Amino acid sequence: MKSQIQKQQTQATTVVGKKVFSTTLLALACFASSTFAQSIPQSQVPSVIVNNFQKAHPKAFDVEWKLDRDYYKVDFETGLLNLDHDVWYDKSGKVIRHKEEISKSDLPKQVQNAISKNFSGFRVEDVKKTTENNKATYSLDLKKLTEEWKVAFDSDGNVLSKIAD
Repeated sequence: MKSQIQKQQTQATTVVGKKVFSTTLLALACFASSTFAQSIPQSQVPSVIVNNFQKAHPKAFDVEWKLDRDYYKVDFETGLLNLDHDVWYDKSGKVIRHKEEISKSDLPKQVQNAISKNFSGFRVEDVKKTTENNKATYSLDLKKLTEEWKVAFDSDGNVLSKIAD
C-alpha cells in the first residue's frame, strides 16, 4: 500500500514539475519576443524616419535597423574611432533616445571634476552619453586595481547611480 502512495506522489510531482517547466518556458518565450528587437531591412522603415536619420547622421556607416516594440532603433558607427550609436525613433520620425559612445575628454567639465574629486586614481573607460527628453546622462566604468564601478552622472556632475562591477 505504501509503495502505491509513493508511486502516486511521484506521478503527481512529475506532472506538477512538467507544468512548472512548461509555464516557465512559455513565460521565457513571451519575454524574449517582447524584449528583443527584430532586425528589419531599411526598406521597411518609414521614409520620414530614414530621411531624418540621414539628415542627422550623413556619415553613418555599419547601419542596422531594428523594430523595438513601437520604436525604430538604428545602430550605427561614426568617425575615425568607429564610435557606436543607438538611436530610437517613434513612428513620426522624432528621436526618442540617443545613446552614443564618447571619449572621456568629451565629458562635461562638471562630470570630469566629480570623477577627479570622488574617484581619484580610477581609470575611466566605456564612456556613453544618453540623451532623452533633452537631458543628457553619462555612464562609464571606473576601474582601479581592486575596485570597479559602473557610475552614471547627470550633466552637473551629480552621481545618479553607482554599482559595484
